[in-house]
Amino acid sequence: MLGGGGLVAANVYASATESGGDSSQHTDSAPGGVTVDCPDVGDQLTDVPEEAQPKVDEDLAAMDGQIAEAYQRMQDGGSDDVLASLKEKRSATIEDISNTIDQAGERPQGLDDLAECTWRKTDDQSGQDQAQDQGQDQGQDQGQDQGQDQGDGQDQGGQPAGNGPVAADYADINSVQPNSPAPDLNSFVSKGTFTTSCGVNENGLRNSDNVIVAPGVSNGAHHFHDYVGNQSNTAFASDDDLANADTTCENPGDKSTYYWPVIRLQNGTQEKDAGAPGGGTEGNSGQIVTPKQVTLTFIGNQRSEVTAMPRLLRIITGDAKAFVNGTANANASWSCTGFEDRQLKDKYPLCPQGSDVVRTFRFQSCWDGRNIDSANHRTHVAFEDSSGNCPAGFKAIPQLVQRIVYDVDAPSLQDGGKTTPLFALDSFPENLHKPVTDHGDFINVFSDKLMGEAVDCINGGRQCGAGTGEDPGGDNGGDDGGDNGGNPPATEQPSQQPSEQPSEEPTQKPTEKPTDQPTEEPTTAQPTENPGENPSESPRETRGSGNGNNNGDDNGNGSDDQNNDEPTVSSTEEPQVLASASKSAEAPAVGQDSSTPPAQNVGGNDPVAEGGSQSQAVGGGDLAETGTNLWPAAGGTVLLIGGLVLLTRTRRRYPSA
Repeated sequence: MLGGGGLVAANVYASATESGGDSSQHTDSAPGGVTVDCPDVGDQLTDVPEEAQPKVDEDLAAMDGQIAEAYQRMQDGGSDDVLASLKEKRSATIEDISNTIDQAGERPQGLDDLAECTWRKTDDQSGQDQAQDQGQDQGQDQGQDQGQDQGDGQDQGGQPAGNGPVAADYADINSVQPNSPAPDLNSFVSKGTFTTSCGVNENGLRNSDNVIVAPGVSNGAHHFHDYVGNQSNTAFASDDDLANADTTCENPGDKSTYYWPVIRLQNGTQEKDAGAPGGGTEGNSGQIVTPKQVTLTFIGNQRSEVTAMPRLLRIITGDAKAFVNGTANANASWSCTGFEDRQLKDKYPLCPQGSDVVRTFRFQSCWDGRNIDSANHRTHVAFEDSSGNCPAGFKAIPQLVQRIVYDVDAPSLQDGGKTTPLFALDSFPENLHKPVTDHGDFINVFSDKLMGEAVDCINGGRQCGAGTGEDPGGDNGGDDGGDNGGNPPATEQPSQQPSEQPSEEPTQKPTEKPTDQPTEEPTTAQPTENPGENPSESPRETRGSGNGNNNGDDNGNGSDDQNNDEPTVSSTEEPQVLASASKSAEAPAVGQDSSTPPAQNVGGNDPVAEGGSQSQAVGGGDLAETGTNLWPAAGGTVLLIGGLVLLTRTRRRYPSA
């Protein structure tokens, strides 16, 4: 229980996969508090011939399905025979993968050793007991029992037993020491920023596909994603589909795909996916929360200028299987508005009243200069080192910093989330909704022209894009431009709709959070001309190919006059770098009132100030509009009076007239 703002977890830094001891032990049967632990075959496949890749992707997706099925059988009471059956299926699939690669190139070695899986203790029992014991009175056994019931996932929002989340997955942000100062972009060689605004998925485009990792496979992710930007996001979308799709981005030259796992409230709400694959049947249930704000910013490099991203470049940051895979590829960052110099990797943050939950994704910013994808979807890109250097042979590209804000309250752990519901991200079933599994996906579908302008802006040290005074393309034009960062026109539909799409959640949360934060005064955006041109052909590029050409269509195929009828305002201030300032007083404990937290950047180490990222049409009734209406009327009155005077004088001079 939370008592007097006490700590929720003893160690907010240790990864759930690195706690050692019992958490890494295996058993021969399937008692409570365990999950399925299998070696990741896909991560070992770094060299797959291009012609073999589609079949290999299909087989890898099938293996994920096998693990999910085994986990569900374990939940239903299975034991040793579940693992034996799983090993048999994995062995056959691995053999199929090896044969497919062998037919097109050199047969991979060592894959057979990856067939066997084990049960792994999750250590949730001890973690929860430890969290609940801290800061509590001893006479609260009933509340602890209720918390344990929720920790085991019994009957709360339809979660299968043991699927989580549990109390040990949360940490009070006040217990975290500052650990993530904002980068000083002024010290970068390429110190500019480019911001694109693509809405918050107001139209509810979601599915459990993954067009990067499992193309051509329905439910390849086994959990639901939110999508903004490109509107042709299904497992079956081709490169041409992506290039010709609608976009929710304000700038029609950005048709990129941005997606991430949804967050849900464990409040018993039944979404449309409650009985569907990727949803409730795989432990992902409860009310989906639409983000309050999404900020997409591209920044530069400490050591060099950046080069343009190749069109259709795919990047995945983080690891959706980090709880069972280990944290080698994990890149989760959780925090709260006003506290973004404090980042959590393997805990959900418990934010004070008036502060919102923040997820931050910093994508790889070094590219191998050849490939838009790789066999394991990782080795064609890399992170720079601590000094800002890219690996040998890699080029610096603009780094996408993705910041997602949610208006969700700190859950009531003392009663298992019954007063204020738990929140958690969707995950593969066996990864138990652990926060360390958070991840983001990006496919670059910028037009050549817009990407070039973004690179020039970043290398030139300017702040450009949505919400700034320098917005290439602006909101002017293109049928693909959406409606100022919201949704595509009502008459337009994505080329392929997801087969199972959750309903939009209610506009009001079950437990309302006091809104004591002042809103920022919107600033009027300056109209800009649309520089886009429309090439005659859309790009055709093969995944994994090394040409890196940017020959795609430039923007939204519409006239320059569209969306120019009214002035617009933007609630996003000019991006800026905020230093991590020390707080003059101790931050309030969770559940206590607090003053408005100071504005922070993307994830505490981001270059973008907090604030809305969408623009909207100026409403009627302001002073400018009143003056516009009065001046013509006043002019007409003056002319009428002048005409009467002239007529009177004429009659006096010529009385016979």
